[in-house]
Amino acid sequence: MQPGAVQPGAVQPGGKGRPTPKRSEKQGRRGPVAPPPLTRREAAQRQKEKAREARTRIRQGALAGEERYLPKRDAGPVRKLVRDVVDSRRNMGVLLLPVALVFVLAQLSGSRALLDFALTLWMAGLLVVVLDVALLAGTIRRRVRKAFPDVDRTRGHIFYGLLRSTVFRRWRMPAPVVRPGEKV
Repeated sequence: MQPGAVQPGAVQPGGKGRPTPKRSEKQGRRGPVAPPPLTRREAAQRQKEKAREARTRIRQGALAGEERYLPKRDAGPVRKLVRDVVDSRRNMGVLLLPVALVFVLAQLSGSRALLDFALTLWMAGLLVVVLDVALLAGTIRRRVRKAFPDVDRTRGHIFYGLLRSTVFRRWRMPAPVVRPGEKV
């Protein structure tokens, strides 16, 4: 044996103490590799399918509220708290769309009495929504400052909560995890 040569099976000082893994073990491949595409069309189709699967996985993860799949707008512990605060109460903002529809239908009907009623309903709805928004904004501000005292500005979080409060509950993304009336 030559001087400085290492005996097989001997651990060198400063070495890692284990054999180098094979590439297939490291990459975690299971089974045979798919054959390469034969045509450009087949390659494009495979790429589309991969992209579709990735979009589906991301959408399902975002709907489930998994943090790593959420868009930047929805990510973070402060935004989760804001979502939970909004989802734990009944919000009047979702009533604006149906009341607006009543108002439009009253205009189309041509009846002055129906139009007056719809206008009164619209104004009352706006007043209720403004009061609800003020209450919600105060609640969000208070809860965020209490839970996260190091957060300087709450304005963006308040606007996020207000936008979420105007969306019908079943259409909210990420999906609500707190039921109305539950404590957050």
